[in-house]
Amino acid sequence: MRRPWQGQVEEPTQDDVPRHDPANPLCPGAQRANGKVNPDYESTFVFDNDFPALQPDAPEPDADGHPLLRAASARGVCKVMCFHPWSDLTLPLMSLAEIRNVVDKWTEIAVELGASYSWVQIFENKGAMMGCSNPHPHCQIWASNFLPNEATLEDRTQKQYLAKHGVPMLLDYAQLEAERKVMSAGVQKERGLESQCSHSLFCWGLLQERIVVENTDWLVVVPYWATWPFQTLLLPRRHISRLQDLQESERDSLASIMKRLLSKYDNLFQISFPYSMGWHGAPTGSYLDADCSHWQLHAHYYPPLLRSASVRKFMVGYEMLAQAQRDLTPEQAAERLRNVPEEHYRLKEKDAS
Repeated sequence: MRRPWQGQVEEPTQDDVPRHDPANPLCPGAQRANGKVNPDYESTFVFDNDFPALQPDAPEPDADGHPLLRAASARGVCKVMCFHPWSDLTLPLMSLAEIRNVVDKWTEIAVELGASYSWVQIFENKGAMMGCSNPHPHCQIWASNFLPNEATLEDRTQKQYLAKHGVPMLLDYAQLEAERKVMSAGVQKERGLESQCSHSLFCWGLLQERIVVENTDWLVVVPYWATWPFQTLLLPRRHISRLQDLQESERDSLASIMKRLLSKYDNLFQISFPYSMGWHGAPTGSYLDADCSHWQLHAHYYPPLLRSASVRKFMVGYEMLAQAQRDLTPEQAAERLRNVPEEHYRLKEKDAS
């Protein structure tokens, strides 16, 4: 973090996006690349991706007898979901009711596509730095007839953890982080404990908390294994396998904690904070009748920024070829995010004027 920076300087994400641009293919009433015209939508809007990476009728590949050259047909559908009709509103600038609409639409699509497909990946790439080609607030949903690599890994490790410990891995982890926060508060009041436990989990150095924000139903933590500087993990407090298992009150509290987290992200460097995020939950399709009790619903947030609005983290060299390296500890990242205000800086500017 102290190394002098003389490399690439990124342009901060554009803040002066027009509210409506007739030439923007995601705006209400605009014409898209395939000639279709968007309706004058007033809330969320979902349509089939005009340039899908997955097709429902993808052909079977020719068989190759060599064990190193294995292939199978990847079938699926790709959709785009606009969060709001205004291009200048990102999620943290929306009202709680508008964010709740997004959560409800995510759930609706997860149920609809999950009836046929094994994996429904909801993900948002925000900002040009993360490859987003359109500033209009939106996400994508790709449904596939197979479990992708990350989903396969999470399925296997969560199943192994439940078999060994008798509790879902991420439910156990959420409880651990919540307990650490309580213990950390106690240690801060009684620092004498520090010298007595340098060899144990209760050591002061290990007890610095990693929770960023929390409410009754959810917590956001910089995970112990985080590799991106301000990476976070959004977890429910009770055992929930899929988005559609959320209760009404949990959807409301999810909208609230998303707004708080994303406002903190934006406030950290006073920009519209870029990231890639995505929901992971129990597989669907043929897995709906299987035992998926080892799965815990969660969302990953991967922001690339490191030291400022213009200096990003690059995963290259040693990190691509050997192992990812952290530039600051999870505890340091969590503390920085906790100390950032939750009132969005752009709303503050409006109030001041």
